[in-house]
Amino acid sequence: MSQPSAPHVDETHNPWQTLSTEVKYQNPWISVREDQVLNPSGGRGIYGVVTMKNKALGIVPVDAEGNTWLVGQYRYALNEYSWEIPMGGGPVELDILESAQRELKEETGMTAARWTRIARLHTSNSVTDEEGFVFLAEDLTQGEVEPEETEDLRLWKLPLAEAVRMVMDDRITDSVSVAGLLKAEKVLAGRG
Repeated sequence: MSQPSAPHVDETHNPWQTLSTEVKYQNPWISVREDQVLNPSGGRGIYGVVTMKNKALGIVPVDAEGNTWLVGQYRYALNEYSWEIPMGGGPVELDILESAQRELKEETGMTAARWTRIARLHTSNSVTDEEGFVFLAEDLTQGEVEPEETEDLRLWKLPLAEAVRMVMDDRITDSVSVAGLLKAEKVLAGRG
């Protein structure tokens, strides 16, 4: 069965024109700017962009029995509790794998002998330039958890298949976790 082909599009042509840019707010993690623009139809308008100062990194740790680990924490911006894959931010100038390894150790205490990058994604590309990467971590060794002072985390070991069910019934809603768990399931199934 052949794959449907995408319509021909010049992917290098940007139909937006930026007239001016002004940074409205910044802190150590984000910068918010407002651009005066001409939209693809030629109309004037504004566009707000949140620039992230870190890469988003997610890790799906999977052991030999097919179990994974989720991290639970209260998410301030959402005002709700969230179950997620281990994740965090990595400074843009650092190697993403090294940052992912640090995050897995901080949040779960684990190290992994085998790492596979399984996804590159944009978390909300209509308002932010945030780029994310997800790794599958295997051949795990348990050590001590090293959370940051702002983290009040709970760890949950469960079968990867159950975590995928949580994605499918909206008990996991974080975009990096959703993409990571679904891609990990697919990658692992493709090996078998």
